[in-house]
Amino acid sequence: MAEMLGTRDVYGDTLAELGQAYPQIVVLDADLSSSTKTGVFGKAFPDRFFNMGVCEQSLVDTACGFALAGKLPFVSTFAIFTMRAWEQIRQCVAIQNLNVKIVASHGGVTVGEDGASAQAIEDVALMRVLPRMSVIVPADGIETRAVIRALVEHVGPTYVRVARAKFPVILPKDYVFRLGRGVVLHEGGDATVVAMGVMVSRALEAARLLKEEGLSVRVINMSTVKPIDEELLHRAALETGGVVTAEEHSVIGGLGGAVAELLAERCPVPMRRIGMQDRFGTSGDAESLLAHFGLTAEAIAEAVRDVVKRKAHPR
Repeated sequence: MAEMLGTRDVYGDTLAELGQAYPQIVVLDADLSSSTKTGVFGKAFPDRFFNMGVCEQSLVDTACGFALAGKLPFVSTFAIFTMRAWEQIRQCVAIQNLNVKIVASHGGVTVGEDGASAQAIEDVALMRVLPRMSVIVPADGIETRAVIRALVEHVGPTYVRVARAKFPVILPKDYVFRLGRGVVLHEGGDATVVAMGVMVSRALEAARLLKEEGLSVRVINMSTVKPIDEELLHRAALETGGVVTAEEHSVIGGLGGAVAELLAERCPVPMRRIGMQDRFGTSGDAESLLAHFGLTAEAIAEAVRDVVKRKAHPR
């Protein structure tokens, strides 16, 4: 049984660790610090923690002021509430190219019982479309820690999505995150699965299932959705001839959209997108919802079988 870690928990702990070494870090939250886990930083550094209340627009604008004053603001709320401040993120953070780090918790359908109104399945698309905005969805707790540590040195607007549910730990403790670079976690030549977030562990499971059938599947952790690793994707498409994407997000505008856009121009191959198929979520526990919406290893495996079949018998 794989170890399970909450990516939001790792975010809070890592932020508090960094606070001592980086006095320029300030943290802002919108009255959700116990859930986003920024409260860990708040307890350690109360003079550098700011609860802005239920006012996400002011949350972002105040962070911009801190950035202009030379501070390094980390901004957190639920992913669904970043949409309330999207205009401020566009006008103030992205257009001015400010060094603001937005780390949104409770992304995707694994929010669970709170239902469709709280399940952000559009956030990656909304952030990816903004010029200058980097977008990252860590695969597990180890990568989350590496991402937050890397962002202290990276300059520029950044959106990171973490989750309420705990994810399986799949990466080694010495894992090194590099912005804009995907990582091959499993080699294969029959098809490639490109995944982000919790779906990376599902992709690895699908590769194990398909190996028993004699299929060799390459698995790529594409945690940086923007800037996406174009060369790695191009090479994978050339070498394996078929691609499946997997994400806990709408297939429209998310990872699947990003990969499809790139390959349509550079290397068209048979492709399937596993994710939310143009629909909203619903209430339920995290695992049941992943199963309900087909965000499973079995669904990924079936998509791989389909692209392999289409490779052999192109229309």
